[in-house]
Amino acid sequence: MTSIAARLASEKNKEEGVGSNQQAVKYLGQKYETLKQYCLQRGRLFEDDKFPADHKSLGYNELGPYSSKTRGVVWKRPTELCSDPKFIDDGATRTDICQGALGDCWLLAAIASLTLDARILARVVPPGQSFTENYAGIFHFQFWQFGEWVDVVIDDRLPTKDGKLLFVHSAEGSEFWSALLEKAYAKVSGSYEALSGGNTIEGFEDFTGGISEIYELNKAPQHLFKIMQKALKFGSLMGCSIDITSAYESEAITSDKLVKGHAYSVTGAEEVDYRGRAVQLVRVRNPWGQVEWTGPWSDGSREWSYISEDEKAKLNHVADDGEFWMSYLDFTRRFSKLEICNLTPDTLESEDEGHWNHCQFEGMWRVGSTAGGCRNNPATFTSNPQFVVRLDEVDDDPLDGKEKGCTFLVGLMQKDGRKQRELKKDLEAIGFAIYQVPDEYKGSSNVRLGPDVLLRQRSVAMSHTFINTREICDRFTLPPGEYAIIPSTFNPHKNGKFVLRVFSEKQADSSPMEEKVDAQMDEEEISEHDIDPNFKKIFTKLSGDDLEVSVFELVNILNNVVSHRSDIKTDGFRLETGRIFVSLLDKDENSKLGLLEFHKLWMKIQRYLEIFKKHDTDHSGTMSSHEMREAATEAGFQVNSAVLQVIVSRYADVQFAIDFDSFVGCLIKLEMLFKMFKALDTRESGSIELDIEKWLCLALY
Repeated sequence: MTSIAARLASEKNKEEGVGSNQQAVKYLGQKYETLKQYCLQRGRLFEDDKFPADHKSLGYNELGPYSSKTRGVVWKRPTELCSDPKFIDDGATRTDICQGALGDCWLLAAIASLTLDARILARVVPPGQSFTENYAGIFHFQFWQFGEWVDVVIDDRLPTKDGKLLFVHSAEGSEFWSALLEKAYAKVSGSYEALSGGNTIEGFEDFTGGISEIYELNKAPQHLFKIMQKALKFGSLMGCSIDITSAYESEAITSDKLVKGHAYSVTGAEEVDYRGRAVQLVRVRNPWGQVEWTGPWSDGSREWSYISEDEKAKLNHVADDGEFWMSYLDFTRRFSKLEICNLTPDTLESEDEGHWNHCQFEGMWRVGSTAGGCRNNPATFTSNPQFVVRLDEVDDDPLDGKEKGCTFLVGLMQKDGRKQRELKKDLEAIGFAIYQVPDEYKGSSNVRLGPDVLLRQRSVAMSHTFINTREICDRFTLPPGEYAIIPSTFNPHKNGKFVLRVFSEKQADSSPMEEKVDAQMDEEEISEHDIDPNFKKIFTKLSGDDLEVSVFELVNILNNVVSHRSDIKTDGFRLETGRIFVSLLDKDENSKLGLLEFHKLWMKIQRYLEIFKKHDTDHSGTMSSHEMREAATEAGFQVNSAVLQVIVSRYADVQFAIDFDSFVGCLIKLEMLFKMFKALDTRESGSIELDIEKWLCLALY
């Protein structure tokens, strides 16, 4: 229950702007300014107990406490490593980032790309930090993490071996911003070891909040070079790599000095005049700061002698710095993969057309309610979360020259994959399908598409695959219209949290597809004269002399009835459920039910029995939790996914089946809660305000 309250509080904070780059969430509740002032006032250096300088922060396996790689590791502050440490010396540059004994070249390539744009760098590395003015051994960085920006505090104790930094370091050895940034990123990932292995796009996204595309270069579209130029123009970050076929090829160096399985960053794409013809060139950066391409257009190659000095100056042709040029043709032949991170509009200053419009949503797959799996699972598929995107404006200048449509990107990201490595949990295979919204639902709010829609039409688009990666993203161009996006795991019944993002070239409206939480509870009022005489006789016999039924008598009566039925499974009504029945119907507050009240309850139970049997499609005597939404709707209660998840966790059994007594108890509880809310919402505003006493009285009732 407290986790639900925390999630609701988080949602409220986001509505107020918390989680933006301007109002980053304080990671683990640590406030940089408060902690720094505390240390300065006491004349002590900060020691981070949330990410301590010990083996737990290093790793769990290869960097675990018994690994030879961590033997002899000593944590030292920069002030202990050199006489005049600098946070950033004469600006952050790509030479400040040299890889250490950790396989996180993917992260370093992303960090190197940060140095190309001072504005983007300042979002990740807050300015004003140093080892001189108000130094307290504490630093902070900001990362985008699964839909929100977080401010991460660290101390400056860094792992060393033989007096040298164990992991990332600067070429000069006296500049420490990159090493401290790596430590902060290790903190949000769980450990340094959790950073081993990955895609550059992960770092790109976490430094910008952007969305990434991956292109297989052996299948490069004809207009890819133009996409690269446009991406660089608008500040996008790009990386590339060469695939390996086995672990033995990892970081193997080819004959022309390219490194396999290694993450490079792409820093330029230009066209030059070479001997009377145009040649497309790509500039690539090796985060090692050395080992460069030796083929055509490499540093010192003969091709440069045919380029004017002006063009050389424009291309910043510098030798032996880890950065090199190569032809676009060689680029697509030698490298396997290109990754582009498209930035959000708030990251960019220019108002040039072509900026992406974007929106994002957080969601959950929960076993028994919203974890429906892919379209291969028709019985559960439609229970997945749904989102609608409305595309009205076509692109101004389609790159591929095809008939004009609306271009948009869809990215589906699952949360906390790196943190789960230590628990040996693998990422789920995820993907999504896109369906056209039927005309009768267009423009409507508070609707969901059911089996009658989703199972009777083919998807108009879908993710290129289902894959166990942090994020899957695809580019689509569709005619104007309304489309439903259905994100899912490949297999059903898999728990997970996700972020769905939609980036569109033109303005587009997106929103979750959810029913409005509501109830239809109009009931016909009857008098004792309307009740069947035989029912009165039975009630008189059951109730005794006081002609009222207590909660204990009620439970006995109901259990005696259901125990004789073979078409439903039940463990019997519990006393707690009986109390809810009485609380709902007891108008004179004597904790008993009279004839009219008992009759009303009996008719409800009879109606709910018909609904229950209708949705018990396999005649097992129980109802699948995935059918609970439609059954509740038929009973007059419209619930959304958040409410449904709570219902399933409260009323379903370990096999996510709901028996009859739980079904009836749930519906009666819903009716009571709706009536309580409507009674307190005297202004019909859709919200109520309670003090602690009223809240406790209602919650305990």
